[in-house]
Amino acid sequence: MKTRIYSVLVENRSGVLCKVAGLFSRRCFNIDSLAVGETDDPTVSCMTIVSSDDERNIEQIEKQLNKKVDVIKVKTFAEQQCITRELMLIKIKYNKNNRREIMELCEIMKAQIVDMSKHFMMIQLCDEPERIKLMIKMLQTISIVEVARTGTLALSKCGENDDH
Repeated sequence: MKTRIYSVLVENRSGVLCKVAGLFSRRCFNIDSLAVGETDDPTVSCMTIVSSDDERNIEQIEKQLNKKVDVIKVKTFAEQQCITRELMLIKIKYNKNNRREIMELCEIMKAQIVDMSKHFMMIQLCDEPERIKLMIKMLQTISIVEVARTGTLALSKCGENDDH
């Protein structure tokens, strides 16, 4: 199984997300992560889709995506070919005994405390998906109340021969 990241430029209109996601579901391919947002052009959105499968199926998905009428361009990356980031907000319940430990963890992981009350704390972390998972694992000894994650965003690494 290989993990592949698809960066798909699509026309920014209703129904496009459903069509693209339907392509994966019809072929019984799992989407590990999906993030969609406008580009610098408000008529174009970028869909970043992370999926794992064998090499043949990965190539088949790319070909099928390119056939979709609403799809402008498809780029496929292996994880090492791009920079990935994910945003997480995590709400935890804390007490005076673990408050310092949480603050030290945030400092080490370069996370920010973005909201706080007497018993609850909300932490924000923007990092690689693996470091997001590590932060969740580190906070599991504390009482996690709620987690929200954006899904993976990716751009190809900068190179001398960039054509964009």
